[in-house]
This record gives sequence, C-alpha cells and structure tokens, in this order.
Amino acid sequence: MFITLEGIEGSGKTTQINNINCFLENKGHDCVITREPGGTKIGKKIRSILLDPENKEIEPMAELLLYFSDRVQHVKELINPALSEGKTVICDRYFDATLIYQGYARGLDMKLITRLHELVLEGLKPDITFLLDLSPEIGLSRAWEQIDNGSRTGDETRFEKEALSFHEKIRAGYLELARLEPQRFRVVDASQEKNKVQMAIEEVLALVQA
Repeated sequence: MFITLEGIEGSGKTTQINNINCFLENKGHDCVITREPGGTKIGKKIRSILLDPENKEIEPMAELLLYFSDRVQHVKELINPALSEGKTVICDRYFDATLIYQGYARGLDMKLITRLHELVLEGLKPDITFLLDLSPEIGLSRAWEQIDNGSRTGDETRFEKEALSFHEKIRAGYLELARLEPQRFRVVDASQEKNKVQMAIEEVLALVQA
C-alpha cells in the first residue's frame, strides 16, 4: 500500500505520518516512512537547494525539474523496491505537491507536469492520500512557531517566506484536486487538536484494513 500526506506548511504531516506508522505496524504492516524532497541520499542534496531561503530567485521551471529529479531517484531507489517487497510506504508529499505548488500556484502548465509524471514514473499513484487541510494563517503560524522554538530547521524556509496569497492558492489547489479525485483523497480538518486529526485518519485506515 502506498499512502501519502499532503497539505500546506504547518499542517502537521510529520506528526501524523509517525502516528500512521505506529497504527499500521500494530496491525502487522511492515512500513517505510519517507518524504519528498529528500527521501534518498541524492534527494537530500536536491532538497537543500529547493528549500534554502537564499535560493528565492530560482526559476519555476528549474524548480519543477529539480523536484522531478528528486522523485525519479526516490521512486526507483526506495518506493518501488519497498512496494515490490510488500511493504507499506508512507510518504510526506508526492506528485500532488508538484502539481499544486509548481502548477496551480507557480502557473506552469499542469498538463505538462502530468505528462512528465506519466513519462518518468509510469503513472505511479498513491492508494490513499490524506489532505491535512487548514487555513494558511494557522498553518504558517504553527510552522514559524516550530522554527522559532528549534523543532524545525530555519535552513528550509523558502516556502514559509512566500506571500500569504501563494499559500492561499496552494490550499485552493489541493481542495480542487481532492474534489476531482474523491476516490483517492481523504480531506481531514487539520485545524483540530492533534489527537482528533489522528483519530480521523485512523478511522479511514481501519476501514481500509476491514
């Protein structure tokens, strides 16, 4: 099974990925937790470029191709081998993030992005995608609080420093994508307390396991 989590900055993906891992391992699943960008050794180097706030002048097309480079390596080196071994892969961001951030928000051709995905990754899609939805104001407030208290690094804040309007586009894009693919997406209200978000996710996973 291939599970992904999506959402704006500060939506709580990292916390909930760990909860999902514990829940599924207790059900007998052999799980692999990973993330994009940065799920491989090569990917970590690409991540350092993409999220560095000093690289604010990066061209959208260059940004797009770096994400695809990270993803090709990630899928070939980690995701596909894990899935072929019968493991459950739980990933913090995947293809949807590229479609929304670089397509919907940056304005690059979304058909081109989809076509590139089909060409290089043979259309690999998650079985379930949890969209942790909340307002950008709340999400950014949480993200900066974590950065300020040291629980998140300040070296990866390029997107946190984008204008609020950018994050509003991201949220709208995710919700539209979820509307178009209701069979795959599960939208969870991430403005709730962490334990309530966890319970909502586990209810979905329990049905999948039934």
